[in-house]
Amino acid sequence: MKNNIKLIIGIICLTGLLTANAQQKKGGIDPQVLQEIQQSYKNTTQDKAIRNAIGSSDINRLSTNSELPAMPDTYFSNKINLKRITNQKSSGRCWIFTGMNVFRVKMMQKYPMDNFEFSSNYLFFWDQLEKSNLFLQAIIDTRTKEITDRTVEFLFRNPINDGGQFTGVVDLVTKYGVVPQAAMPETHSSENTARMRYLISLKLREFGLELREMGAKKGTTETQLKQKKTEMLSTIYRMLVLNLGVPPTTFTWTLKDGSGKPISTKEYTPLSFYKEFVNEDLSTYIMFMNDPTREYYKVYEVEYGRHVYDGNNWKYINLPMEDIKEIAIASIKDSTCMYFSCDVGKFYNRSKSTLDLDNYDYSSLMGVDFTMDKKQRIQTFASSSAHAMNLVGVDLDENGKSIKWLIENSWGNIGYKGLLIMTDEWFGEYMFRLVVEEKYIKKDILNILKQKPIKLPPWDPMFAPEL
Repeated sequence: MKNNIKLIIGIICLTGLLTANAQQKKGGIDPQVLQEIQQSYKNTTQDKAIRNAIGSSDINRLSTNSELPAMPDTYFSNKINLKRITNQKSSGRCWIFTGMNVFRVKMMQKYPMDNFEFSSNYLFFWDQLEKSNLFLQAIIDTRTKEITDRTVEFLFRNPINDGGQFTGVVDLVTKYGVVPQAAMPETHSSENTARMRYLISLKLREFGLELREMGAKKGTTETQLKQKKTEMLSTIYRMLVLNLGVPPTTFTWTLKDGSGKPISTKEYTPLSFYKEFVNEDLSTYIMFMNDPTREYYKVYEVEYGRHVYDGNNWKYINLPMEDIKEIAIASIKDSTCMYFSCDVGKFYNRSKSTLDLDNYDYSSLMGVDFTMDKKQRIQTFASSSAHAMNLVGVDLDENGKSIKWLIENSWGNIGYKGLLIMTDEWFGEYMFRLVVEEKYIKKDILNILKQKPIKLPPWDPMFAPEL
């Protein structure tokens, strides 16, 4: 009996203690708050109908705006003639496809070919090797920092990825050249990169720890660390070859006309092929950003925002949207497509191939207003540049103002011939980056490049790689 009384007293004391602790920890959902929340839901017949609908159907289907035309207007006052659409498959290589499509369009405008495609697999191979070196060398550079240091943490979180941006295209083609797709065709791993990326990332993290341990030992020299890094890169190279194939050093390629008749057959190296068929001064390609969280008309540079350790960091001019539109229109009018990136998943209607703020009416369906502007979405990680494509057309009104835009995608021939139609309003809200040749840019904007760049950290919400 005494034991039972003690147990009861103990339970009462424990209950009182837990209640006191709960009262001291303000901010939790206590019974009173929970009751208030529950009573706020009225469970109306309208709520029941919406709950039943959402429970058995896709939210986008339910919120599709029926007031929009069944099919979009496909007329564009200015557009670049395209032929076949490329397909990155299940990979994050959009930046390679987009970058090479800039040169591909020019090549097909210059030569009478029915179709041509650069090998994205070839550039991807070197990209993955260079990114591996970037990671390992950065680990060597930061070996004296604590592993909890934010830069070191960033490196181990992101040893390698598929994604990238135009600066990577520039550094890679300048160093390694380009080859036609036939010289290094796609493989299963190049089109489905997740497993290969996971295994290489796992090995790089292991190597990174090994380099840090080696660097912490007294007497270890920089030369010894770099020699060890070279051994590690040999392992990564072998893994890449097994997945992607051996990059060609020479190859024979035949240039054919539109009917398939041979024009010339030559042996090339990747760099000689680049020189003959691309031969661009890539320093004349300027990147612009529309980032309302930062001051406009300034130059910014992203730390570790590069693909090649001895290459260039990602550098751009931040401009208001109206300036970017003006530059883009000038380029399209001269039949020159551009590298373009955006937050493609927002308000994207796959069946119509449209990017339109009015595609879905989430507010009416949920009875909730969504009011954040572009600046607030960036600050809260709700929006960032997720995908790169080619800007290839614009529809202008009688005053020369843009109504809608045309984008060449790299997802194959889905939707409207593999193209996306983007309203001008959507362009303003979800477009982030554009790369344009300097001949289409006014001198006062080009002069901004004379400023000393403002350095930004790689973990900034705006700088996830484009996939």
